[in-house]
Amino acid sequence: METYTAMRHFADSWGLLGMTLFFVGVILFTYRPGGKKLADEIARIPLKED
Repeated sequence: METYTAMRHFADSWGLLGMTLFFVGVILFTYRPGGKKLADEIARIPLKED
């Protein structure tokens, strides 16, 4: 099996699964209880004076 074909099969199966799990994890992390407070703090970082 050629290297390209092997990598293509890996990306089509496990790569897609990994990206999907990462996406779902980010969504769940964003909308967890207490996430709004952290998001507000992060949003104010560019406006802080040193």
